[in-house]
Amino acid sequence: MPQNNGLLNNTAIVLLNPKYPENIGSAVRAAWNMGITWIVVVAKEYPDHQRMVKLATHNAAHLIDTIEFHEDLSSALKPFSRVIGTTARKGRHRGPGNSPRDIMKIILPLLPNNKIAFLFGAEDRGLTNEDLKYCQYRSVIPTAGFSSLNLAQAVAIHCYEIFYTVVLEQKDAAPKAKLASSHEVEKMYHYVEDSLHKIEFLQDKNHTYYMRNIRQFFGRMELRSKETKLIRAICRQLLTHPDKNTKT
Repeated sequence: MPQNNGLLNNTAIVLLNPKYPENIGSAVRAAWNMGITWIVVVAKEYPDHQRMVKLATHNAAHLIDTIEFHEDLSSALKPFSRVIGTTARKGRHRGPGNSPRDIMKIILPLLPNNKIAFLFGAEDRGLTNEDLKYCQYRSVIPTAGFSSLNLAQAVAIHCYEIFYTVVLEQKDAAPKAKLASSHEVEKMYHYVEDSLHKIEFLQDKNHTYYMRNIRQFFGRMELRSKETKLIRAICRQLLTHPDKNTKT
């Protein structure tokens, strides 16, 4: 195994609703080549084992048996402090994208104390806006104009960039503190959303717009666990505070 594998062990490849078990196997093979062993698959049904093993080849076949399986994305992302959505699709609601190499410069200081997930969408549709709400960053692989990479190819490129930055460059980045997990942040958003509903700030026509911007705002702040708990406590107080307009 390469040196600095402790940092590699804090990095996971998350495959959301992959259509073909063979692509899972190829992605596992690519990850194993770069020393990454944490593979997560999100799907309603467990993919065909033999079809995955066939493309993983005998060298990485053992990783198929260690794949972490979840039926929904929220539970799959619970332990991660940062989630990078990999997508070539553009849109004004998707925020700016960075190259995989630039993404690694951002997350390298986080790796010693945080778990990081690289999220890949299904082969035919990629990641939706709903999927990307869990992501703090968006990674876009630069191409010569035609951006249609196979799922396993996209995984291989990102795994190489992770390996290159962590092992080959061996940069000494000042470690950042442990951030709140996705589970803690999602609980916070639940309370924030309920509180904004109570004060009638969120309406049907602007609900999605404002919550997306609120998520982007907090996502840039690198919140710690205690800070998400503080915000939840404030929201709980707001939710239980008596309405001044209510007659006693």
